[in-house]
Amino acid sequence: MSEATRRFFETLERHGHERLLKKTNGTIRFDIERDHEVDHWFVEIRGGIVKVSQQNRAADTAIRSDDSFFERMARGEAKPLPAWLRNDITFEGQFRLILLLERLFAPPPGARHPRAVVGDRGRRG
Repeated sequence: MSEATRRFFETLERHGHERLLKKTNGTIRFDIERDHEVDHWFVEIRGGIVKVSQQNRAADTAIRSDDSFFERMARGEAKPLPAWLRNDITFEGQFRLILLLERLFAPPPGARHPRAVVGDRGRRG
């Protein structure tokens, strides 16, 4: 398993409570294919509290990806929804959780929050 993938799931677990997911309840299992094996990561979201384990159990949504593409998502180089539209990842289960995944993954490298951009413009003027 790649370091970016491991770091992604460890960061989710350390976060504990994710403010953007406070109204979300559901489970997601990530099935990440690598060298003819599958690594399973189980993410449970209850009222914004995120728990992560490496279990292969039933989930509201199951997402399948190969390890190299998942690593790109973990680094913020690709997003889940466009990846699904291009068939880079597949899923079974509740579509609403695919949409919420956008909030869990890192922003693209070099991305800046809109407030930071506006703040920079104000300082220049």
